[in-house]
Amino acid sequence: MRHQPAFAFALVSAVLLASCGGGASPSSSGPAPGGSGLVGGLEGRTFLSTAVDGRVLVAGSRIRLSFKNGQIGASAGCNSMGGTYRIDAGRLVITQLSTTDLGCAQALMTQDAWVADLLNGATLTLDGNTLTLAKNGVRLTLLDRTVADPDRPLLATRWVVDGILSGNMASSVPAGVVAALTFSDGRVDVETGCNSGSGTATIADGSITFAAISLTRKGCPPEIMGLEQAVTAVLSGAATYTIAADSLTLMAGAHGLTLRAAA
Repeated sequence: MRHQPAFAFALVSAVLLASCGGGASPSSSGPAPGGSGLVGGLEGRTFLSTAVDGRVLVAGSRIRLSFKNGQIGASAGCNSMGGTYRIDAGRLVITQLSTTDLGCAQALMTQDAWVADLLNGATLTLDGNTLTLAKNGVRLTLLDRTVADPDRPLLATRWVVDGILSGNMASSVPAGVVAALTFSDGRVDVETGCNSGSGTATIADGSITFAAISLTRKGCPPEIMGLEQAVTAVLSGAATYTIAADSLTLMAGAHGLTLRAAA
């Protein structure tokens, strides 16, 4: 979400086929052996890689797998992949995998390729929060995202704006400009990239109502004032919010912000 509009990546389809026997019933404790019980244990969950044997991950990259409504999503540092999946006798079967078509460093493109190959027919074991995939000498271990990278608290975290949302389009923040929000009980401290201030923030389950936001009145270059206008548009009245790991999304109608928790 740095410079390209969101949702603008073309999808390229590739068919990955694997066939195996029937599933087995999971036990109530210990690793789930596969079949519909394993699908139920995966549903609605996201897993992040913690170790890999037989391959070396590109420095700074991490493999992410998500499972929802019979769909698998995957990323390995470059493109995003997704498709329909099922579990047959403890093996992952993907009938069609689509991927975005971004150009990345060759090492990341190669990593995308071996991860896609691993997903096609890998054996799966789910033991509590730990998911393991294995195929042809490659063994990938992942941990449930809520454990590996838990949601940051809304309050007392400095949330730095890293994207501006308008309708179904997303744009980046001007280089070198920092806008941020910090929430406390009933209050929000605001940095717009140009001016700063604070106001009232009434927080409920999944929503925030902003009122009486007061800012300093400095003038800044047009691109920075554009960021300030995007921030203040979201801080006017009611907004919804969601947090996933270190990412906060604020939406007020068609206007929104994406923010990251500061280190």
